[in-house]
Amino acid sequence: MSNESLSALTDSDLATKLLRNAGALAQRIRAGGLAELRAGSHIKDGVSDFATAADLAAEKYLFEELRAARPEDSILGEEGAGFVGSSGRWWVIDPVDGTFNFATGSSYWCAALALAAVPGSVTTPDPLTDAEVLLGAVYQPQEDKLWMGGTAHAATLNGEPIGVDSRNDIAQLSAGTYIHPSWLAQPQAAVPWQAAAELPATLRMMGSGSCDLSRVAQGELGAWFQHSCPSWDWLPGKGIVRAAGGDTAVVRINGLNWFIAGPQGAVAQLTAALESGIVGGAN
Repeated sequence: MSNESLSALTDSDLATKLLRNAGALAQRIRAGGLAELRAGSHIKDGVSDFATAADLAAEKYLFEELRAARPEDSILGEEGAGFVGSSGRWWVIDPVDGTFNFATGSSYWCAALALAAVPGSVTTPDPLTDAEVLLGAVYQPQEDKLWMGGTAHAATLNGEPIGVDSRNDIAQLSAGTYIHPSWLAQPQAAVPWQAAAELPATLRMMGSGSCDLSRVAQGELGAWFQHSCPSWDWLPGKGIVRAAGGDTAVVRINGLNWFIAGPQGAVAQLTAALESGIVGGAN
């Protein structure tokens, strides 16, 4: 498709096309073999945090296409792609969310992006956790599932309307979460996490925040909480959850930001539990 044709697409149609293509590109690279994929990985922060050739290639594709289609918009990519434009709109991209899953053969990974409205004085949306998400989009290639939603788009899964679980009591819901094993030895994270983790009917830890948040939006997961999420792990799913009638919150506890999503009552209960985990006068 020509640059002119891409420019003519609506934001949602552009996001759909780019995520489907990025997901297909990552799949083709993985088809070359998992051993080769892992051997070529770039370690970022320990054995569970790395970037594969597929992450880098998919981000390069998304960055170049967005620059061509939306030349005045800013871009922030997980793997380092960046551009500061003049429109006040930021495309935040995560070419492969759930890289550990992706590199071990799991289907629980996705390509994700968000289009956020950011004040002109802000040069990156990364610390702006309360940014307005005009559009969040998450595509899970191996299940051919595309979630979308934001202030400028209704919440949908493959074009069909979705909504969060109607129950508000966290004790009746499942909750997705994640905590790196090293944090379990750190009271500032472990104490609030355990307080929240004791509330749901059951826990799920599946390794892709955007896949999790999308499932909260459709009611397959009841709620979700995790600390220290960068923009690309939070904004796509945040937009979809809120469009689906859910609530989101970011609370700072013991020097860490905790990100929470789900029905309004469940978010309030998880927030209170996390806040009960303040240790040593921190905060």
